[in-house]
Amino acid sequence: MGLKIQNHMKKVAVAIMALALTTSCVSKKKYTQLEDKYNKTDEQLSTAKMELAKCLDEKKNAKSEIEYLRGTNYQLLKNVGNLATLSKKEAQNLEKSLESIKEKDLTIGKLQDALNKRDSATFALVTQLKGATVGIDDEDISINVEKGVVYVSISDKLLFSSGSYALSQEAKSVLNKVAQVIKSQPDLEFLVEGHTDDQSVKATAPYKDNWELSVQRAASVVRALQKDFDVDPSRMTAAGRSEYVPVADNSTAEGRAKNRRTRIVILPKLDEFYALIEEGMEKAK
Repeated sequence: MGLKIQNHMKKVAVAIMALALTTSCVSKKKYTQLEDKYNKTDEQLSTAKMELAKCLDEKKNAKSEIEYLRGTNYQLLKNVGNLATLSKKEAQNLEKSLESIKEKDLTIGKLQDALNKRDSATFALVTQLKGATVGIDDEDISINVEKGVVYVSISDKLLFSSGSYALSQEAKSVLNKVAQVIKSQPDLEFLVEGHTDDQSVKATAPYKDNWELSVQRAASVVRALQKDFDVDPSRMTAAGRSEYVPVADNSTAEGRAKNRRTRIVILPKLDEFYALIEEGMEKAK
């Protein structure tokens, strides 16, 4: 564009000079007009040159901007690709985590169901035992549950004479009530524990020490449950704990009386409990 204007202006200038040389008859007015036209054209040429230079600068800047945008676009596309890949991996990890949580929730749910069933059975057993022993002083018999195990603790004054392992007549009445509940739960096994205070045995006693006394008392209870009340002997275990698991201070008569006791430990149905867990786990698969 600028080159065409330049050539045009040269032609006009040449024409004016030729006209001035070939005639001396050109009027001053005509000459002034031609001169004005030349000056105007020259101004237009200068303006055109400035616009051309401006356009070239803008073109250069535009080219640089295009290159920058191309680079930016490439980087953005690359980042988008990375983000897409990252999002895919995160989605897979999240899905795996959700599956793991779901499996754990199912496992916890089945375990909780098994525990609820066990606790329901334990509660029913405790209710039966407390109902059967109504009327017996709470200080002489206590029934409680610890970690799913039922404990029936009977004071020795209900079962034995002092220093003896022979059962009293009153003992038969108490053991009969407990036996009826135990027999109604034929799958349960239980342990009979004998406990003493820390007083030394008399030299005339028919046993050597508190170990032997505690074992003999436990054996007396087991024997009575078997022979007098038809409890299956394969369900029972007799054990002596001597003086070493006290529940009270042996320095007082009251404390020693609490320590002299026979405890029936009714064991939970562990096989059945584990079977419930396994059944639940199979259903969760």
